[in-house]
Amino acid sequence: MRGEVRLNKRMADLGLCSRREADEWIARGWVLVNGEPAVMGMPVAPGAKVEVLPQARHQQAGQVTILLHKPMGYVSGQPEDGHEAAATLIGAPSQWRGDARHPADGRRFAPEHTRGLAPCGRLDIDSVGLLVLTQDGRIARQLIGENSGIEKEYLVRVQYAPNGPHGAGVVTQDVQAVFPADKLALLRHGLSLDDQPLKPAQVDWMNPEQLRFILKEGKKRQIRRMCEQVGLHVVGLKRIRIGNVVLGNLPVGQWRYLGAGEGF
Repeated sequence: MRGEVRLNKRMADLGLCSRREADEWIARGWVLVNGEPAVMGMPVAPGAKVEVLPQARHQQAGQVTILLHKPMGYVSGQPEDGHEAAATLIGAPSQWRGDARHPADGRRFAPEHTRGLAPCGRLDIDSVGLLVLTQDGRIARQLIGENSGIEKEYLVRVQYAPNGPHGAGVVTQDVQAVFPADKLALLRHGLSLDDQPLKPAQVDWMNPEQLRFILKEGKKRQIRRMCEQVGLHVVGLKRIRIGNVVLGNLPVGQWRYLGAGEGF
């Protein structure tokens, strides 16, 4: 029938859950379509009534989202090249309880909170700052889904290296004074990566050696590669905000739960 899509995609599009969660719920008999138990992989028409049973809602309510201040030397996802995954830092000893503004910080760590915990977006091995890991497919889709437009803010310490980082004439201090205005404009809009034009970005000087980037996309090593194209060499990169959630005073290597009243 025209307009039909697979049930798991429809559920994800409706914001009910991720496709993976949808398949799990369907397999457990927790999903009804037009009042009848759903079948894995079934197509549904645009007007079909999709219902989720309370068991699924209960399971979803127990899922956690964790905010980690990732140190340098850890990878965001699976371990690689001898470097540990950032998720290995999640445990009772490293839970931060220093921010009383967020009620979820009173939640006690439980080992099941690390099961199925997935990073929402990249943060390079040599970058630090806010990393979101979640068990909730709705949050993952919100942050890294193909239509996600959530802002991500970074502080980026740079040197001006028009001849390459190891060439002659590298400027390490008061970079702002010598960096051409037309190249700053290019960082804001006009560059491409992987043969794809980048979305407009907010890029401004915070001090003479540090830029602030606000992006609405997240290509691999995007900021470093953008800077390379205009003769800048990144010597430090820190993510300080994702949407409405800020890194704040969360110490390096520590983590906290996303608060009950927080959202991206």
